[in-house]
Amino acid sequence: MKNILLTASLTLASFSALAAPADVQNLTLTQANQLAQATIQSCSASGYNVSVTVVDRAGITLAVQRMDNAGPHTVEASQMKAYTALSTKNPTSKVMEAAQANKGAENMRDIPGFLLLAGGVPVKAGEQVIGAIGVGGAPGGQLDQQCAEAALKGMTSK
Repeated sequence: MKNILLTASLTLASFSALAAPADVQNLTLTQANQLAQATIQSCSASGYNVSVTVVDRAGITLAVQRMDNAGPHTVEASQMKAYTALSTKNPTSKVMEAAQANKGAENMRDIPGFLLLAGGVPVKAGEQVIGAIGVGGAPGGQLDQQCAEAALKGMTSK
């Protein structure tokens, strides 16, 4: 019995010696829906029919919206762009450029869930990446990315 109590005491002492848990932030469902809607509005104002996916810091999809005339492929493209931006903590346009310019990075295209096209941007709280937005369907990835960036800019200025 004494051995059990001693072991329990040592275990508790070990846990108390650990550093405090990480203080992390994450996107809420409300924020994700607001970002998706703001991105849709930005693309719609330019006449683009797109799909938008917003993921949280773990890459889990929180919001997906597909405009009425967006192609069916745009849903998966937006999901993959959001995941790529989150995973790399960079806009997908930069990841694409790095993969094209660096022979050692070209195999990133083979990572499951990655899409090396512009249109994905990380969402940050300070320096922490807390999620990402992916957009697919505008006539060019840079235009997809502009919609997401405009949505983020609009949300941060509120």
